[in-house]
Amino acid sequence: MAKELLKGNIAMAEAAIRAGLEGYFGYPITPQTELLEWMSERMPALGRAFLQAESEVAAINMLYGAACTGARVMTSSSSPGISLMMEGLSYIAGTEVPVVIIDVVRGGPGLGNIAPSQGDYNQIVHGGGHGDYHPIVLAPASVQEAIDLVVLAFDLAEKYRTIVFVMADGNIGQMMEPAELPPMRPIKSEYPDWAVRGAIGRERRILSSIYIDPKDEEVTNYRLMQVWNRIEANEIRYREYFLEDAEIVVVGFGTAGRIALSAVRMARAEGIKVGLLRPITLSPFPCPQIESLISRVKGILVVEMNAGQMLEDVQKIVKGRVPIEFYGRMGGMVPFPDEILAEIQRMSRETIPLDGDPRQRWMKRFAPVVHWQN
Repeated sequence: MAKELLKGNIAMAEAAIRAGLEGYFGYPITPQTELLEWMSERMPALGRAFLQAESEVAAINMLYGAACTGARVMTSSSSPGISLMMEGLSYIAGTEVPVVIIDVVRGGPGLGNIAPSQGDYNQIVHGGGHGDYHPIVLAPASVQEAIDLVVLAFDLAEKYRTIVFVMADGNIGQMMEPAELPPMRPIKSEYPDWAVRGAIGRERRILSSIYIDPKDEEVTNYRLMQVWNRIEANEIRYREYFLEDAEIVVVGFGTAGRIALSAVRMARAEGIKVGLLRPITLSPFPCPQIESLISRVKGILVVEMNAGQMLEDVQKIVKGRVPIEFYGRMGGMVPFPDEILAEIQRMSRETIPLDGDPRQRWMKRFAPVVHWQN
């Protein structure tokens, strides 16, 4: 199929439809509202279920009920809307039913603004809702990658009976790029043997997330851990750029990783040996790949559109064995390639300490900029 100029939100919506989406339940919130609007027209036209709920709390519980039927179902929202869904997400995790959720991240905390951010990292990657569970989290850096990852999300959700997030920031949702949509898949003709679809001629099936006996709850939690171990072993995804001889490695995901790649290319043109590792799965995180770099690099620069949420995961892997620096923009501000290039240049000239907090060092360097903005 030929490429066409597509807006990120619409591309993700259409990708879900073509992946066999049977039911969408959501509530409008910028910067992802176009996704819901596209669903409102396309899904009924195809004879599929679309429902605009009265709130995000209602939407996630509708999604929960529909997922119990074994159908391919999805919702989408943005940061504060996702926060409202957390209790329902925990119920879904405890019931072990597959769902796909698209989060087009905006500035925060609080209501924040509609500008692009990566401030949802902690609430998405590290669970959010109560209990011991891990969602799969996919982070696209382009419209084409967003399309591909939405399709993948449904396959992974069903393979592991789990929650899969596609976490895109506002840039990905709002930008327009040439991209290729997948062919239309047929709607399912068969459903899994756990699905709740009527009990005529067979025993009833019951799906629940409540286990009054702690022994039963522990067994469920242990089963979730076993599934997660399989996911960690088989589903890590990432992209590498110029790492063969890199002495400095930039780690960034989504839009921040894409912008960092431009800075890396600029630094390479100056003769600086720098590369980029861009995680595509934020959960499971590419821990083995970062571990493999530690013995052969002089420093790591973590770049994010937040105050250093992924930074903490990188630090846990590195354990003080190689210097780490951080550069972030917050609240909906997007870094420019020149800003990241300046950090790479500084790291190539200076000796970076092994100890201390890279976030605190960044705050001291960044303070004059913030003071000027205020």
